[in-house]
Amino acid sequence: MEKVYKLTKRQLNILEFIKKNGGASNQEIKNRLKETFEDISRITIVRDINLLLKNKLIDRKGKGRNVRYEEFIKSAVLAYFDVEEYFKKGPDERKLTFEYFNFRIFSQFKEIFTEEELKNLKTLNDGYKKRIKKLSPAILKKEFERLTIELSWKSSQIEGNTYSLIDTEILIKEHKEAEGHKKEEAIMILNHKKALDYILNKKSDFKKINLRKIENIQNLIVDNLGISKGIRKKLVGIVGTRYKPLDNEYQIKEALEKMIKIINNFKEPFSKALAAILMISYIQPFEDGNKRTARLLGDALLLAYGACPLSFRSVNETDYKKAVIIFYEQNSARFFKELFIQQFEFAIKNYFLLENQ
Repeated sequence: MEKVYKLTKRQLNILEFIKKNGGASNQEIKNRLKETFEDISRITIVRDINLLLKNKLIDRKGKGRNVRYEEFIKSAVLAYFDVEEYFKKGPDERKLTFEYFNFRIFSQFKEIFTEEELKNLKTLNDGYKKRIKKLSPAILKKEFERLTIELSWKSSQIEGNTYSLIDTEILIKEHKEAEGHKKEEAIMILNHKKALDYILNKKSDFKKINLRKIENIQNLIVDNLGISKGIRKKLVGIVGTRYKPLDNEYQIKEALEKMIKIINNFKEPFSKALAAILMISYIQPFEDGNKRTARLLGDALLLAYGACPLSFRSVNETDYKKAVIIFYEQNSARFFKELFIQQFEFAIKNYFLLENQ
């Protein structure tokens, strides 16, 4: 599928026109575009419409001359946003659909991936499962160590840690802290390793998750960092957004239980992992370490079902943060889903390879 990280101005114009008018015919779209774009060909318009159809942004209704196009997504969870345009405005200027926690998000979190996306993810993962069966225990252990180092580095970097990948490798392998860095940075990285070791030793336990298992990951992630463990009992603010998470311990627990039910009800690991990463980040159940816990829980769910874990090594941390903020403010998971797919493809192509590949 052609990715839609960013639509062209013309494609965005078509989408907005269809949304605003509750649908449009081919002729109406053509007339609309001619107001803004000169000398636009019919072939170009058809190509743009087909891309919007292929990416499930619009739907075709009727036949022949009676064909009309309507917005495909009725739920906010997969609504399209032009990321570049969205973040041209600061947090106090952006129009938030959801400034406070939206409990209705649970009823919308049903189908995250399209059938085509799930088929592609499964095909990629089938190749991974065949490969790891052929790897020796020593190579398998070495690859998990490499992924652990790279996830610990990138996940910490997303949270502002300044260790380099090389410094992270030395810290984990040789237990040598890098000069010129705070002690807390080393602890943050080593805590990732502890959490990953816990997950790898209990992979099958995460086929069904519960609150205790999530709290176990958070406990390891924030260990020795002076951060409270378990469900928070006070307000938290989030940098870069006006979104305000729940501030009541009982509502936080209620939200977590709803999230856990949704994750356990998904039939495949990809939706489980994506829902966990986004919903833990959205609920913000802990005083700190929420997004780190979310990424580790996502990998725990993938590993439990024999899927390749993610290191997020190649993700742009700014894009990652923007994708999460769009989910906070608009409840749209589309951009984060595209990053997730991109990172899964990266993991498949870069880890657990056979020696002759």
